[in-house]
Amino acid sequence: MKPFAWNYARPAEQAPALTAYAYDAALQLNVLSDGRPAIADRALMAAAGTTTSKAGSATHFDD
Repeated sequence: MKPFAWNYARPAEQAPALTAYAYDAALQLNVLSDGRPAIADRALMAAAGTTTSKAGSATHFDD
């Protein structure tokens, strides 16, 4: 017997890859290619949702 929800399940769509920023270990935050903090780009933040830092723990945010 198949669960009811399987009748309506769809494969997840792949999220677009965003590589507009990179982690800067010296500053301990994500920066854009021009050196500004990634949080300064509102359009990028709207598309990415957040910039999770590798500094500290996986739940540390650069905002």
